[in-house]
Amino acid sequence: MAPGKKGILERLNAGEVVIGDGGFVFALEKRGYVKAGPWTPEATVTHPEAVRQLHREFLRAGANVMQTFTFYASDDKLENRGQSLRLSGAQINEAGCDLAREVASEGDALVAGGVCQTPSYLSCKSETEVKAVFKKQMEVFVKKGVDFMIAEYFEHVEEAEWAVQVLKTSGKPVAASLCIGPEGDMHGVSPGECAVRLVKAGAQIIGVNCHFDPMTCVKAVKLMKEGVEKAGLKAHYMVQPLAFHTPDCNCQGFIDLPEFPFGLEPRILSRWDMHQYAREAYNCGIHYIGGCCGFEPYHIRAVAEELAPERGYLPAASEKHGNWGAGLEMHTKPWVRARARRDYWENLKPASGRPLCPSMSSPDGWGVTKGHSELMQQKEATSQDQLKQLFDRSKSH
Repeated sequence: MAPGKKGILERLNAGEVVIGDGGFVFALEKRGYVKAGPWTPEATVTHPEAVRQLHREFLRAGANVMQTFTFYASDDKLENRGQSLRLSGAQINEAGCDLAREVASEGDALVAGGVCQTPSYLSCKSETEVKAVFKKQMEVFVKKGVDFMIAEYFEHVEEAEWAVQVLKTSGKPVAASLCIGPEGDMHGVSPGECAVRLVKAGAQIIGVNCHFDPMTCVKAVKLMKEGVEKAGLKAHYMVQPLAFHTPDCNCQGFIDLPEFPFGLEPRILSRWDMHQYAREAYNCGIHYIGGCCGFEPYHIRAVAEELAPERGYLPAASEKHGNWGAGLEMHTKPWVRARARRDYWENLKPASGRPLCPSMSSPDGWGVTKGHSELMQQKEATSQDQLKQLFDRSKSH
């Protein structure tokens, strides 16, 4: 950490708002640097300029944390289903740390080294084997001097506990974030119990990320907070949701929606939805507020603008924008100038522009999780016979 910069716990203990960044795999897939399906971050090595630029845009939009682009950067994931890239996890993780640090040094931002759920856990490998995967990534983060650790995107609290137990041995602050909604994890463990288990495992910051829209995620974190307080424990809280509306999701989240991942754009939240999200999260006592899949820099800018009174400043990216569209006052058309006010955007119900577009979808609901034969991971590429079985099964839903 650069001299003079306050650490993550120092900021949260002082009641400061910490704004995270957005969703790298989705943003970079849309830009042509990440492959949908594996969602692995080899772009840190193959296209560092793209990763660097996205970090820089999130920093300019107001983010205080540059999370290393190391999502799914474990060796077992890189090998999963024939996706071996001739790049080791260490190479990808080291490059991700270097890029995050380079951009963080351009502003008042911290670097967080991130790990996530593993194919090893889904394939029922032992606790020792799964922890070895996390330890390998953690060793890179320690070597590169990240400021704190994040264990994120865990569907099962048990695996998240294992990750926290490994990461805390680094001596650095640890945040833990589950991809669950108000119904709890994939084994039915409630958000409150999940939270207590994560705190007892050693996490100082807990919350949820991904899989659900902002308000659903805020609701889940509120339940976590209630569980921690009831247990007489203490923690800081974080939330990094999707930028998609997900009212029709079940406990599996947005990956169960038929639109995942190539047809989600009609569900995207507007920047004005983000104002509402940021205020709701802050009012619930959540002070680490960011985003996950679907979040672009303008979404983070909206969060930063909403919380500017609490933070004491606007981000650099607001110089041209103006809070709540003030720049529209200079538009040539009078009916557009009439939209230069907060109450217009707060009360707007955006149209989809798709006359036959349904308001919601029916999730696929296959109901498989850890231990099911169809979730056993493999190093070989998915065969045509395996794909045919999946295609046939999908027709029955």
